[in-house]
Amino acid sequence: MDQKLNNGKIFVEIPDFEHGNVPVSLAAKVMHKDVLFVRLGLQQGELPFGSAFVKEGSSQYGYYISPFLFWQYTGYVYRGDDCV
Repeated sequence: MDQKLNNGKIFVEIPDFEHGNVPVSLAAKVMHKDVLFVRLGLQQGELPFGSAFVKEGSSQYGYYISPFLFWQYTGYVYRGDDCV
């Protein structure tokens, strides 16, 4: 994150976030946490960068992690081709 000071103002360059969903396994790796920690945190609404939802006609959860919100929370920029 580049910051430039100009007349008492701070300008922050925001990375490009054109890719969809950060994989739960990658989020866990970046945060140095277990995958279960991230899943439960999303299910309970404790992690502010995504959500969990019950899939229609199933008891299984699906997960969405916003690349922008994940960047705000961790500083990690997801490019869509990151290996887990």
